[in-house]
Amino acid sequence: MSDSLPVKLTVTHRFKDSAQRVFDAWTHPVRASCWLFVAAPERSLVRAEINARVGGRFCLSDLRDGEEVEHVGEYLEVERPRRLVFTFAVPKYSEAYDRVTVDIVPDGEDCVLTLTHEMGPDGEKWKDSTQKGWSKMLAALDSWLYEAPATIQSR
Repeated sequence: MSDSLPVKLTVTHRFKDSAQRVFDAWTHPVRASCWLFVAAPERSLVRAEINARVGGRFCLSDLRDGEEVEHVGEYLEVERPRRLVFTFAVPKYSEAYDRVTVDIVPDGEDCVLTLTHEMGPDGEKWKDSTQKGWSKMLAALDSWLYEAPATIQSR
């Protein structure tokens, strides 16, 4: 990952849920597999490995046209339940590692999540689709938090 990431995008989403539950949905493999990188109905995760600690890594793989596509990275900051910072890459499409920051601010019983994605020099060509993708995934997380049975959320 370069020290200078010239392309930056931000997505904000308000959740009618606690910061802790939203944070846990990012760091627990079973929960993350219900919404992360599966915003498209034809996709499903086939692998969800998450070691949410500083220096820990993640690998989330979905299927696209029958082919496994990995989303990988390393956690740089983990401050439960308010902040995650991690590197991020999809090696099938680019060798570049981006930096993603997830800030979750409690607001009464709700919370506001701000995701900042800093991309390398080739990021300009991915910026619009990446912003749309994160927006869809945060909406999917919102729906999942609302609809998922408590038994799934407590695993």
